[in-house]
Amino acid sequence: MKHPEHRAPSVRSKGLSRREFFRFGSVATAAAVSPRLLLGRTYSAHPTEKRLSFYNLHTGERLKTVYWAQGRYVPGALKEINWILRDYRRNKVKSIDLRLLDLLYALGRKLETRQPFHIICGYRSPATNQYLREHSAGVARHSMHIEAKAVDIRILGCRLVALQRAALALHDGGVGIYPVSDFVHVDVGRVRHWRFPPTARQTRPS
Repeated sequence: MKHPEHRAPSVRSKGLSRREFFRFGSVATAAAVSPRLLLGRTYSAHPTEKRLSFYNLHTGERLKTVYWAQGRYVPGALKEINWILRDYRRNKVKSIDLRLLDLLYALGRKLETRQPFHIICGYRSPATNQYLREHSAGVARHSMHIEAKAVDIRILGCRLVALQRAALALHDGGVGIYPVSDFVHVDVGRVRHWRFPPTARQTRPS
């Protein structure tokens, strides 16, 4: 097993303009939201579009977008998601694994919430990962953040343990809970789970 991922310290950066990141993305305004869609238990089993909302805690940027519609991913929306989940320390962008976006979408449906995902860490460049390894505990040498296959999140109003349990229930990838740093790590690697720091009865996860 790999070492658990570690939260990066909170630092704000300049980011994009308010106009760019307060808009809804490529096709978010193309269709009106059904009142039934806003009720948690009335999500369609076969949605015609998939939405994601993000708030980057480090940069203050927000994004709400339809990233999948009419049976295909929306290129413009993916570009915006790649940016808001970038390595903000170096403004390095990498295409986020589409499976991770679908995992986040499924997680939002599981929790029956339309609150944005608060982003602690998305993509992490190799240089940033090495820096964090040298200055923090619990950072994996071969972190899935480097591959843009992992994200550290929290949701306003959602207890951390509830977020963890919902992610575990999906049984799709890795799930780590970090109570001290107040976030849950999810990735699209092999199925596994851990807690950091581990309790006395636990061995160090990977």
